[in-house]
Amino acid sequence: MLDPRASARRLPSAVLWDMDGTIVDTEGHWIAAAQRLLAEAGATPSAVGLDSLVGIALPDGARVIHELGGSGSPDALLERWIELATAHTRSEGITWRPGARSLLRTLSAARVPLALVTMSYRDYADEILAALPPGTFDVTVTGDEVARGKPSPDAYLRAAELLGVDPAECVAVEDSPVGLAAARAAGAVAIGVPHDVPLADGIADAIWPTLRGRGLRDFRLPLCREAAGNDESPTAFATGDSHNVRPKGLEPLTF
Repeated sequence: MLDPRASARRLPSAVLWDMDGTIVDTEGHWIAAAQRLLAEAGATPSAVGLDSLVGIALPDGARVIHELGGSGSPDALLERWIELATAHTRSEGITWRPGARSLLRTLSAARVPLALVTMSYRDYADEILAALPPGTFDVTVTGDEVARGKPSPDAYLRAAELLGVDPAECVAVEDSPVGLAAARAAGAVAIGVPHDVPLADGIADAIWPTLRGRGLRDFRLPLCREAAGNDESPTAFATGDSHNVRPKGLEPLTF
């Protein structure tokens, strides 16, 4: 007879991953690109204004840049923003978030379906994916493939649909309030791993200061703060799993 306690502590149907700020430390590239756009227009944004770009859909971010003083239409700013962010990422290389790659390997080895759910557009996301082992993600959903970006749940709902799973049986890993709102609106269990923007209590089902040291036991449902346990300080592993790696086929560019 199946122990009911064992059935209650099960792996999720899938783990749905944000990309920027969660797997890779690329939020800074997008912020730097936005600063460049605003500098070209002679505008000096506040830190709060730039922080509002973290995690949101790129068209929404372009509108924010326009409101902060960017020159040109939001559509033109969006195109230029993506161009500058891509160039900055190519020039600086990819810095992996602590513990992210090892956790992806662990979940993949356990045959837990994985989805990438990012507001970056396909061309940019593909450059990051090229630096990971082929087939790391079973499905990928990018910001240009959904009608509404985060904090709307569309991207997470689409990922669950592609995997053929119930979003309520999935765990989402996010670094931003906007992304966590999207994951919870989709019905997923939400894990917050703060990076550029602080995460308030109650914004996620669990908050982990780092992914370093996490394993399968941390993803067993039902997930709660008590089950998370053994959190490290936010800076305990600031450089322990971060390596600058250039995606395959990319040459350094001058930014």
